[in-house]
Amino acid sequence: MKVIFMGTPEFAVPCLEKLIEDGHTVSLVVTQADKPKGRGQKLSPPPVKVAAQAHGIPVLQPASLKHEDTQATLRAYDPDLIVVVAYGKILPKAVLDLPKHGCINVHASLLPRYRGAAPIQWAVLNGEAVSGVTTMFMDVGLDTGDMLMKAECAIDGDMTAGELHDRLSDLGAELLSETLAALESGTLIRYKQNDEESCYAPMLDKSMSNLDFSKPAGILHNQVRGLNPWPSASVTYGGKKLKIHRTRPGSSCTAAAGTVVAMEPVTIACGENTSLELLEVQYEGGKRMAAADFFRGHPPVLMQKFE
Repeated sequence: MKVIFMGTPEFAVPCLEKLIEDGHTVSLVVTQADKPKGRGQKLSPPPVKVAAQAHGIPVLQPASLKHEDTQATLRAYDPDLIVVVAYGKILPKAVLDLPKHGCINVHASLLPRYRGAAPIQWAVLNGEAVSGVTTMFMDVGLDTGDMLMKAECAIDGDMTAGELHDRLSDLGAELLSETLAALESGTLIRYKQNDEESCYAPMLDKSMSNLDFSKPAGILHNQVRGLNPWPSASVTYGGKKLKIHRTRPGSSCTAAAGTVVAMEPVTIACGENTSLELLEVQYEGGKRMAAADFFRGHPPVLMQKFE
C-alpha cells in the first residue's frame, strides 16, 4: 500500500521501519518541527525525521494540519492509508477522510483504558500488572476510534516507564504489521470502544516529582518507576534536589514517615508502616549512580528526615 506515516518520537521509529520492511511504499513522513535540545539549545530533528531521511523519504513538518495548503500537499500524495504513531498533533476531519482506507493509529495502551498523551507512564504510576498496544481506526475524538487488534505486555514490579516504552514500541510495530496484513486480506474486524471502561492519561509535568513519604511505599515505588526517565521522582537533600531513579519497597517499620531507618541500603520510613529502599539516585548537577555510592560521599544519619 501507499502510506503516509505521521510520527515524531523514538517510540514511532520501529513502526516506520516495519512498514518499509513489509514492502509498503512510505511516500511521505509527517513529523513535528525540529526543537532546541541540550545545553547549547541546538536545533535537533525528531527521531522519526532522522529515520525517514536515512531511507530517502520526503519529510513534511507543518505547524498545523488544519491549513489548506498542508492538506493539499497530503492530498497530492494520494495515499491508500495514513498511519499515525505518537505524532503529537490532532488530525482534523479533512485529513482523516483523505486516504482511501482511512487513518490507523498505534496507541500504547489496551484501549479504552488510558486514552491520551501518557498511557505508558500512567499504567506504571497506577501499578498496573499488564499493558499493551492497540491499533485503531481514527476518528475526531481523542483515542476513541474503533479498535482493531491488541497485544499485551506484562509489567513486572520493577519495570520503569522507560523500559515499558521500549517493549511497547517494538510490540506496536509487530501489531501494525499484523493489522495491515489483515486490512489487505479483507479480514480486519472493527470493535467499538466502551466509553464506560475508559480512563484518561494526561501529560506529565515536573510538579509530580516530589516524593511524599507519608504515602505507602508501594505508591512511591510506582511513582519512581512511572516518572523514570522523565520528569523523575525527587526529594530535597542537603538543600539540593536529589532525583530518585530506582527504589525497592522495604520491610515494615513504625518510624515516622520520612526518616532514615536503615543505612545499607538507605531506607526511608513511609506511610502505613512501610519503608522504601533507595537504589539509584542523581544529585543536582551530577550523574546517575548507585545510591550506595552516593550516600558514601553524602552520608545521612539514622532518623534524619527526608523531605
